[in-house]
Amino acid sequence: MAADTALAETPWTPRPRRVRLLPEAPMWVAMYHSVDDCADDPYEVTVPAERLAAQLRWLRRQGLRGVSMTRLLDARARGEGRDLVGLTFDDGYTDFVDHALPLLHQYGFDATVFVLPGRLAGENVWDPLGPRKPLLDADGIRRAAAEGMEVASHGLTHVDLTLADDRVLRQETSGSREALAELVGREVEGFCYPYGTVDARVVDAVRDAGYRYACAISPGPLTGIHALPRVHIGRRDTALRLHLKLRLNRFRRRAAGEPAVTP
Repeated sequence: MAADTALAETPWTPRPRRVRLLPEAPMWVAMYHSVDDCADDPYEVTVPAERLAAQLRWLRRQGLRGVSMTRLLDARARGEGRDLVGLTFDDGYTDFVDHALPLLHQYGFDATVFVLPGRLAGENVWDPLGPRKPLLDADGIRRAAAEGMEVASHGLTHVDLTLADDRVLRQETSGSREALAELVGREVEGFCYPYGTVDARVVDAVRDAGYRYACAISPGPLTGIHALPRVHIGRRDTALRLHLKLRLNRFRRRAAGEPAVTP
């Protein structure tokens, strides 16, 4: 605990990297969901706060810094950002503010939280199994934004957009962006596909809605700035597993339009 306190008091500065990234390695974007103690987790989307702390601590020891997607993309556009890792949290659970936010501050990181403006103060009703988890209300979302986190859209209500008709698709993309911008008082640049499901029609709708970027999971041939791949991080991801995931990331294709990173 003393070591963690010392880290919190010291501004983040790059450290010698133990993990050598290839010159044209793609962006490494970590995908989290809930941060809480939960024995009943059939979808393996819950990470205990102690495990998240260990994972953030591991990143710092590698000379890496966790940042929001906008900060990561801005750095990449400048030909920089080899020491940056994107941190994303899907669904907008209240435990993001309760548990993740203090740890992000402790390690000098920031992140993107994808929220559902159509389910303020609701629950994860889209999960048929497992416990009900409360979602952020308007005040919680504003607090995350006020404390330096990027707030982005996960749609309005968490539906599979590949199955949505044109009206629902517009509501979930354009409608959620407008609602969230009004809520936080700033432009919303990012989108995240519920369930990670995406097709060309949905990508076009997200692009047409004005989003700068969108996050998926493994979009395959659709990979691009509006279908960015991410790496799932769970409770079983120890330092060794994180090391392997970071190493394997070099074999993923770069997003179309993402500038190559030079040494």
